[in-house]
Amino acid sequence: MLEIGQLAASYGGIKALNGVSLSIRRGEIVAMIGPNGAGKSTLLNCISGVVRASGGSAVFNGVDISRMPAHRISRLGLLQVPEGRQILVDLTVEENLQLGFLALGSRASKLGLDDVFDLFPILRERRSQRAGDLSGGQQQMLAIGRALVGNPDLLLLDEPSLGLSPLITDQVFGALKSLNSSGLTILVVEQNALRALGSTQRAYILERGRIALEGDSAELLNDRRVVEHYLGSTTS
Repeated sequence: MLEIGQLAASYGGIKALNGVSLSIRRGEIVAMIGPNGAGKSTLLNCISGVVRASGGSAVFNGVDISRMPAHRISRLGLLQVPEGRQILVDLTVEENLQLGFLALGSRASKLGLDDVFDLFPILRERRSQRAGDLSGGQQQMLAIGRALVGNPDLLLLDEPSLGLSPLITDQVFGALKSLNSSGLTILVVEQNALRALGSTQRAYILERGRIALEGDSAELLNDRRVVEHYLGSTTS
């Protein structure tokens, strides 16, 4: 579904990505972990078109999206839930969700508001409430729901558990596993390495803008290098 080849990106002359290559197959849920400053968010932003890569290629469902603007990429069905949620705090829950339909373009919608409310019942209760008054966990659910109504073929998530309690994190990852079981392909950047590897099928480890390790998540959970550097920590 997604093929990234030798992707490069720089900020102010500093290389954030230095030849990253990866692939995502349809139906997978894949994790990306690594230390702070490794380039994980930059990678997602390059894939979604928010940041323009300085080199390399990105092909989504056979379409070269390397130089495509973000709004056109979203209308192909590649949607991102950004770090920090970035909801519109002065709009209601329902109004935020309605904005997600803009990503459809000419595509048909598979998920409506009721589907999001079934996945996250608290949002149904708060549908008329100002989004800025929600808890952090509820805002994360809203950000995911906003992407879902745009009918993603591939969903990118950047640090979905950031700032959430363990209970809410369980709910969020439970929802992601349910969505993946229903056929949604997911790439998730996650600060909690143990949670990420325990909830996905494959994983990549990014260090200093390069892929340092990759493999089945279950195998990486038992890799001495991963255990020593990531497991049990909350590095992002």
